[in-house]
Amino acid sequence: MEGLGELDDGATVLKVRVSAPPENGKANAAMIKLLARTWRLPKSSLSLVAGQTNRRKTLLIAGDAAALGRDLASWAAARSRGSDPGE
Repeated sequence: MEGLGELDDGATVLKVRVSAPPENGKANAAMIKLLARTWRLPKSSLSLVAGQTNRRKTLLIAGDAAALGRDLASWAAARSRGSDPGE
């Protein structure tokens, strides 16, 4: 996982690389597995809702929005400080 980045249009994105080939959904499944493991969430709570065949993806994370927001903000803050939480 490369961390947060900014696209040319100003959008903030999470940059993720996986070694699985982009064939038959293998890379998408690997990405979901990596994110679930990193964020300590069940894989079933992550759904790819857009970008199945595109490099830019949109995920839905199911769960308590307030708790998820706090956890992901803490994860992002730790990454920006140089630590590697969850990896």
